[in-house]
Amino acid sequence: MNIAWPWELRARGVLNMNKRNIDYIGRYNPRKFYKRVDDKLLTKQLALANDIAVPDLIAVVREQHEIVHIPERVKGRTGFVIKPAKGSGGKGILVITHIEQGRYYKPSGHEVSPSELDRHVSNILSGLFSLGGKPDVAIVEGLIEFNPVFDGYSHEGVPDIRLIVFKGFPVMGMLRLSTAASDGKANLHQGAVGVGVDIATGKGLHAVQFDAPIEFHPDTVKKLTDIVVPHWDSLLHTASSAFEMCEMGYLGTDMVLDQTKGPLLLELNARPGLAIQIANGKGILPRLKHVEAMSSHSMTVAERVAYAKIHFNG
Repeated sequence: MNIAWPWELRARGVLNMNKRNIDYIGRYNPRKFYKRVDDKLLTKQLALANDIAVPDLIAVVREQHEIVHIPERVKGRTGFVIKPAKGSGGKGILVITHIEQGRYYKPSGHEVSPSELDRHVSNILSGLFSLGGKPDVAIVEGLIEFNPVFDGYSHEGVPDIRLIVFKGFPVMGMLRLSTAASDGKANLHQGAVGVGVDIATGKGLHAVQFDAPIEFHPDTVKKLTDIVVPHWDSLLHTASSAFEMCEMGYLGTDMVLDQTKGPLLLELNARPGLAIQIANGKGILPRLKHVEAMSSHSMTVAERVAYAKIHFNG
């Protein structure tokens, strides 16, 4: 196991948690705006008001007695997603990719009985998955239509794209690919693969799983750095637009590519993790300092994206 000393990490431009919390989250993310990103339902409403595409909203379940109406609301759909409005770290997200005669199936093929589904939603409402354990609401969303360009790069799940946006500039990107270990979820802590992506082109640069470098997807054996994310410019523009939408300076934007609808904003994160640096094989700090040294108040979204593609490429 290779261990790097703190001064070695600083020399490589690696942002650590304390510096992130104090110099970037604390300085650039006003506390009064946190609800805009911590509440996924509010984020969705803000996105729609700003002409940013999001997954279909099927239903919002606020009370226990409303749970019985879910089967009726998802009738006729091939699948759906249930998530807590104030969850974090991918906890509490239930993905159903197949419905047959009132029976629900996860991407793995495992059946979720109606009583299990009811219990899961009940747990969401009770706050089991929410920040601080406070009572929550459950969001029922339409299923993302898998883009075939990712065929073989993801196991039983839809990949998502994380972009770190600082003062409106997309400074570092990562593609998160589900694995058998992550149970079809694009969550790095649960075993998903992170692929660092070139800001200029959307091409894979470097890949990791459980913070260790890998070259091939552990389940499909596809070479991970061969991937090129389509609609890359649209994804960069969507991420950059989130700066004006939520008025927070240091953000993680999570997006997916729907085969029919194109880029969709899933959620925003005011405390984005640091593993994106490992996936890219480089520290993010020099890029953050570059933006801090700029006078960018008058730049449009398109100008910020164009600047980032020139100065923060792989």
